[in-house]
Amino acid sequence: MSQNLMHIALVVKDYNEAIQYYTEVLKFELLEDTRLSDTKRWVLVRPKGSNSCALLLAKAANDEQKNFIGNQSGGRVFLFLHTDSFDEDHQNLIKYQVSIIRPPVQETWGRVLVFEDIYGNKWDLIEAKK
Repeated sequence: MSQNLMHIALVVKDYNEAIQYYTEVLKFELLEDTRLSDTKRWVLVRPKGSNSCALLLAKAANDEQKNFIGNQSGGRVFLFLHTDSFDEDHQNLIKYQVSIIRPPVQETWGRVLVFEDIYGNKWDLIEAKK
């Protein structure tokens, strides 16, 4: 038996705003943007050069879903972005004035910082020790 985690749904306010942020600021690639109806699209993004799980950017469809934009994990770090270019990615976050809520620290296993995306979701940026 084999299983893979394919997509993680991330509730967003607006498709175009989210696509722009994830592709321009975080440098993800847009895998798919398919219109399903007048109000719903199937939008997938993932880090460039990765064959890993993709984010499904899911526009909030009602007030209940809107309440969870930016807080899908109850205020904890929600997503973990591994990199082999920590300094470059850190400088990119600074360039785009991304909110870094915990500056870079060296741990025994590597380096990490915590940032918030456009909606307030917390992310770890991690570079494992080589």
